[in-house]
Amino acid sequence: MKRIENIAETYQHLQTEICSSLENADGKGKFSHDNWEKEIGGGVTAVLQNGVIIEKGAVNFSFVKGKFSSRMEKLLCEKAENYAATGVSSILHPENPWMPIIHMNVRYFALDNGISWFGGGIDLTPHIIEPENTAEFHTALKTTCDQFDSRFYPEFKEWADDYYFLPHRNETRGVGGIFFDRLKYDSQEEFEKLFNFTVALSQLYPVIYTSFMKKHSNRPYSEREKNWQALRRGRYVEFNLMHDRGTKFGLESGGNTESILASLPAGAAWEYNYSPQPGGFEEKTLSLLKKGIDWINPKNNP
Repeated sequence: MKRIENIAETYQHLQTEICSSLENADGKGKFSHDNWEKEIGGGVTAVLQNGVIIEKGAVNFSFVKGKFSSRMEKLLCEKAENYAATGVSSILHPENPWMPIIHMNVRYFALDNGISWFGGGIDLTPHIIEPENTAEFHTALKTTCDQFDSRFYPEFKEWADDYYFLPHRNETRGVGGIFFDRLKYDSQEEFEKLFNFTVALSQLYPVIYTSFMKKHSNRPYSEREKNWQALRRGRYVEFNLMHDRGTKFGLESGGNTESILASLPAGAAWEYNYSPQPGGFEEKTLSLLKKGIDWINPKNNP
């Protein structure tokens, strides 16, 4: 149990660092901090609303433990009596439609049967896809992954393409990133490698987004871009409520509902039988919402 307590302490410190970086980059918005406690444990929900650049953002930390229910057994395909879990997760919804939505999560899960693992990732959901920005994002992820294992980026990139997918729409949620789950270890060396990897991703997260904030937050936009942003946010809501594992597990385990649903945007829209303007940025974005795109080396794409 000492191990997960140390991990939780590190993750909570990372939450503080991320909030500070984002506040400095926004220049106006400040994170409110809601310390919550329930029977299963507690955490800190940090939410920024109505900033100059970030319309709504959340950086959440939690450390919970309790009985491993039959529903949890079905969700995780494991047998145990008790569990403990800790993690930090964040999502940012910008005011400017030319800025992307970004999501990050790292977590550690332990069962009393001796099985434990790491999970997490970072993914990007631009309202308007611009390949050069996406290439920059994926290059940053690959560089960090390669510092730990050259297999990580290609494997976790494919995993993200498959995970962040809306089957009922036959489209990806955005341009992917990396996603991993159930990364188990059988030595102290492997444990430290995976733990340090999750820390490195958490530290990379604000670096990536503050770079986007500096470059794109002042770009002019019209009502057309805002309307499109609302529709893309609607897709984001669909994924989070219908397919996201963290949302499902958090609600099933009796977690803090406000924290779990802090990932949703302040506003979203759905339009019946929407059809994009031919040749517009809307049509181009929809054409790129598919799996298997090599964003770093576009010459490799068919």
